[in-house]
Amino acid sequence: MNLSSKTAFKTLPWQTSHREKPRRFGIEIEFSGLELHDVQQLVATHLSLSAEESGRYRYKISGDPAGDWLVELDFQLLAKMGEQKFKADSITDNVQESLESMLAAVAKQLVPVELVTPPLSFAQLNTVAELIAKLREAGAKGSSESLRYAFGLQLNPEIPAADENVLLRIIQAFVCLQPWLRQRENIDFIRNLTSYIEPYPTAYQQKILDKNYQPSLAKLIDDYLEFNPSRNRALDCLPLFLHLDKERVRAVTDNKLIKARPAFHYRLPSCEIHQADWSLQRAWDGWAQVEMLAYDQKRLQQCMAAYQHYMAKIGSSKKSWVSEVEQQWLNL
Repeated sequence: MNLSSKTAFKTLPWQTSHREKPRRFGIEIEFSGLELHDVQQLVATHLSLSAEESGRYRYKISGDPAGDWLVELDFQLLAKMGEQKFKADSITDNVQESLESMLAAVAKQLVPVELVTPPLSFAQLNTVAELIAKLREAGAKGSSESLRYAFGLQLNPEIPAADENVLLRIIQAFVCLQPWLRQRENIDFIRNLTSYIEPYPTAYQQKILDKNYQPSLAKLIDDYLEFNPSRNRALDCLPLFLHLDKERVRAVTDNKLIKARPAFHYRLPSCEIHQADWSLQRAWDGWAQVEMLAYDQKRLQQCMAAYQHYMAKIGSSKKSWVSEVEQQWLNL
């Protein structure tokens, strides 16, 4: 397999992060069709790293200077029970163990295995592409393989700056391109029915696309929290805002699943790992278009005005805006 010809990832316009160092990118991939143990073995072998069981449903793969890789069953209750059982076995745990076994049997039919990378460099994206190919060859299944599935591939691009202007422009660019991104991802019917990847409310979109909207960082976070107090957004900014202002976010939500990190949480892409023409590049290149539009402030303002005009027109079809995006607003 000639990976160099199939994974020519688009270069992002912002090369350095808010740390003034090369940007890093976390990736989360959900899939089914393989046993947890087999996945960790495949990943550890390919990366030449060592794996250890950190719970009955989680493996930590260590030795990468970038950080630990995780392979886990993406089921919060079951994973927690497995972690407790792993730490301290007791004869009084029989009832819990029976419940756990029952949940595990159900989970294998419904719950994905999740591969979570540490923050990686741009060059390391090829390593993830190679792993995806190996997992596909081993029999991994993606979202559209079954009506029971709703699997995603999530990108966590480190922010280029903690400046409210830059962050706002990226969110604005995402709003403008989201209809095109959704069509590009060809998200399967079942995943579209879930609440995992909802768009921002129309009122929020209209608010932030107003050319006179120039908030402070505190105001940007407050407005986001007012309209989006949930993780279930196609572009989830709660982890980022929790990193930037913990007290402000925790005053609105105490959801422990929200973990602070200096990165956007791009949840929209589906995982179709079983399809030969699916790859990390599809999700990556879509995100790259968001950043390229955000980087060019003049084009962004023009695109925002055009999208506002589209939203204001009664009876406008989504296809018409997608077509305009493809003709005018992409950086090809």
